[in-house]
Amino acid sequence: MTPTMETDIQALLENQRRAFLADGSPDIRLRKAQLARLRASVLARRRAFQEAVSADFGHRSRHETDLMELLGVVQTIDYLRRNLSRFMRPERRHVGLFYRSGRAFVEYQPKGVVGVMAPWNYPVSLSLIPLATALAAGNRVMLKPSELTPRTSALIRDMLAEIFAPGEVSVVLGGPEVGAVFSGLSFDHLLFTGSTGVGRKVMKAASDNLVPLTLELGGKSPVVVARGQVNDRTLGSIVFGKLSNAGQTCVAPDYAFVHEDDLEAFVTGYGAAVARTYPQGPAGQDYTAIVSDRHFERLTGLLDDARRRGARVVDVGAHPEAAANRPRTLAPTLVLGAGDEAALMQEEIFGPILPVRTYRAIDEVIDYVNGRPRPLALYYFGDRDADCTRLLARTTSGNVGINNTMIHVAQDDLPFGGIGPSGMGAYHGIEGFRAMSHAKGVFVQGRWNLPGLLRAPFGRLADLAAAFTLRSSGKR
Repeated sequence: MTPTMETDIQALLENQRRAFLADGSPDIRLRKAQLARLRASVLARRRAFQEAVSADFGHRSRHETDLMELLGVVQTIDYLRRNLSRFMRPERRHVGLFYRSGRAFVEYQPKGVVGVMAPWNYPVSLSLIPLATALAAGNRVMLKPSELTPRTSALIRDMLAEIFAPGEVSVVLGGPEVGAVFSGLSFDHLLFTGSTGVGRKVMKAASDNLVPLTLELGGKSPVVVARGQVNDRTLGSIVFGKLSNAGQTCVAPDYAFVHEDDLEAFVTGYGAAVARTYPQGPAGQDYTAIVSDRHFERLTGLLDDARRRGARVVDVGAHPEAAANRPRTLAPTLVLGAGDEAALMQEEIFGPILPVRTYRAIDEVIDYVNGRPRPLALYYFGDRDADCTRLLARTTSGNVGINNTMIHVAQDDLPFGGIGPSGMGAYHGIEGFRAMSHAKGVFVQGRWNLPGLLRAPFGRLADLAAAFTLRSSGKR
């Protein structure tokens, strides 16, 4: 059954919580077995996922789904299984001098029931990677995939129903009204991936039950090209980051800073890099469509607004009319000279449009980035020189890529997450395991400790110990 009413969804949560309390924390063998089942089921449905995602988008290359979705899921599961014993091991902590006969350590135990709200842009990986992380941490999981990718969401629901009991993993389908109910449940942890605007609503709903959150949002991630660094490697990487999934990626470069001496070389080189990457243009099989009419109209509206404000709009490659049988196809586009008042410089673009700004000195870039909400990612192309060091030291972003775009997300051992309007908390790596675990501090008393000896009638000894501690604590 696909629950759609509030009472049905609440019943799922209660069922999972009862199962968690009855069974307790799963051991490492069960967690690894769950991950192995998930891995095998994803691989068995590889073609089905390719077809479902492509149908939901109107078209998406099967190679892109393999690379950007399924590979990430499998790599994450393999990483978690390989490192799970280390992650689960109690962690010894320092014991102060006066308590030295005791032992202190941290145990990482499951939180209980974790809710996962997944977006439409990568409907497989952004559903199953958080799911795998929560299972590795020993939790039960309720998953709410996006209604904008209904075929993929239904496939995920059917797959998970085959390999997990409802008390282990449940999938809730539905639109915004179901999402509102879901985000208001009393989970033990809630992970949401989506826009900053919706993230605010999710955080507000979760606050009623004091549910701890991981928010993976977005924002305007800049790419900075150092003077003289407009070359094939730089442009190829920017094209990969900007045009994968037709730019519908939270860590895609949202706008570029190029030195004023390199602007025309960048425009020419970008077109050549697009032609190399997509030789058939937007009509080719490797170029992705925009997910919905509403998003397509929003993107064309951003371009119309930029034109009205005097910006130079440069279509790159073949025009979308060449793909007569493929709706919602938007050609790669550069926008030059867009002012801060342009809508595409104020909101996350989430499409194959790249505004380009020029600069003379790196401090101009730093001031611009710092004058706006902190981005989810920042990219720099150039040598690890003084400008690079200064840019990284003086700006704050979720993650950084140097001489690459988006590849940091594929590094299993790095945390992934934003800061402020681009997100809260992180997952991937050990940080993901710990985000979905409770770090419980434990102190085991030894045969003696100083506070026990300092109880009356040993008041003088207590005074001496306190004086020694307070005096020595100021020494470095």
